Order: sequence, then structure tokens, then C-alpha cells
Amino acid sequence: VLPVVAEFLTAYPDINVRLVLADRNLHLLDDHVDMAVRIGDLPDSNMVATRVGSMRTVVCASSTLLAAHGDPKDPKDLAGLPTVNFDFLSPASTWSFRRKDAPGSVDVPIRPRLSVSTAEAAVWAAEQGVGLVRVLHYQCADAVRDGALRIVLADFEVDRLPIHLMHAGRGALPSKMRVFLDFTAGRLRERLTLL
Repeated sequence: VLPVVAEFLTAYPDINVRLVLADRNLHLLDDHVDMAVRIGDLPDSNMVATRVGSMRTVVCASSTLLAAHGDPKDPKDLAGLPTVNFDFLSPASTWSFRRKDAPGSVDVPIRPRLSVSTAEAAVWAAEQGVGLVRVLHYQCADAVRDGALRIVLADFEVDRLPIHLMHAGRGALPSKMRVFLDFTAGRLRERLTLL
């Protein structure tokens, strides 16, 4: 989101933006937020949502860890392997996977060596070889691209999560918000196709 906001500020120098980055869902009205990016299924609400793409949930690990423990070929191979748990994404000590040969998902117990409250901390710990980590793909994309982490169990990933831009449904949008929505939606769609 930050690179898109920076492009917007360059294109529209008379508009200012307050960007709140959080690993939790803010309440738009109570937290005085005009627009939000939400990843995941949306509850019914009076908010207006514009779908901009979808996101993978991936498991990845450092080459060092995989060399020491081997590549897991099936989710059940996670038994006994060290993991780093990102509490917001997986609050319980289980990770869900999808099996191609059966409907629905299967929950696999994990053994967290470390549980953290931010994706950045989870990815960093995985890069250090603390354990396998399960995060949203955008959260580890740089580390994967740089070779610090490698995605495993890709054939068992759960369904992609929808991504929406949301705003309160109170009549017509102010012109600044309409310009921001139009500008951001297209650029986020472009960036998400690369993940």
C-alpha cells in the first residue's frame, strides 16, 4: 500500500494522506479512517467495498532450516518441525491446509518455537532459521524474491483471500476520496497480479 500512496501523493500534491498500518482491522468510523484495505472475507455491513484482488497464504522457511530438517512434502510433515507463529493470522496452534483430493480444509497442529504479533517479526525470525512461518504472500514476497525464504507446501495452500478497498457508505464520496479510490484501485490490482 505504501508505494501506491507515495505515487498518489506525487500525482496529487494538494492532497494529504494519513496512513495507518496495522495488523488488525480498524473500525472505520470509530478510528476516523476514511478508507481501508481489507484482506479476507467481509462481513455484511453498511460499508462499500471495491474488490482489487486476492492474496495467497503461504508457508515458507529459510534454506538453512530446510537443509537441516528437509522440505515438508505434505502438511502432516510439519509435526515436530519448528515454526514461527504470526498470532494475528493463526491465533491457535494449528495451520489450515487444503487437500486437492478431498473437499474442505484440514487443520494441522504446529509446534511454535516463537509466537509474534507482527508479520515483520515472523518473517524476520523465519529468515534467521527459527522455524517455518505462515503469512500472507505480500508479507514475505521480498524475502522470497531475495532468496532468504523459500515457499513450501504450495500445493496445499488454502483458497486465496479477497482484497477490498472499503469506505463508509454515507452518500456520495468527497472528491478527494473518489480520486484516491480510483487511483489506488487500479494500481493495487496491477501490483496484486504480480504476487
